Amino acid sequence: MQDTAHIYTDSPDRDTMGGRLSRARDAVGLSVSELARRLGVKAATIQAWESDRSQPRANRLAMLAGVLNVSLSWLLHGVGVSPADESRSELVNAVSANLKRIRKLQDETNRLVTQIEADLARAAGAG
Repeated sequence: MQDTAHIYTDSPDRDTMGGRLSRARDAVGLSVSELARRLGVKAATIQAWESDRSQPRANRLAMLAGVLNVSLSWLLHGVGVSPADESRSELVNAVSANLKRIRKLQDETNRLVTQIEADLARAAGAG
């Protein structure tokens, strides 16, 4: 993951840390209890972090960023690439690749139609 944002020039994600944590957890497809199990904390602790009733300690922040595949700067301050930005980019790449495949198939189909028409014209002229 590239984190190319600059803390002084880019607009930060205005959500709270708990909101960013919740969005990142959703982006990787983990439930509250699954994330809690991975971090060795209770589900209620994750819920408290996500509702901004408490904050994780520094050692848990590093673990969170790693498990959720986000940068610490994005998780803490909203500066950097969000999970939504990355997944949107992956979707655009996938759609572009499929469009390219369809265009190739369309070109091949057009060549085959032209060939069949030529073969039919020759067959009609010979018969």
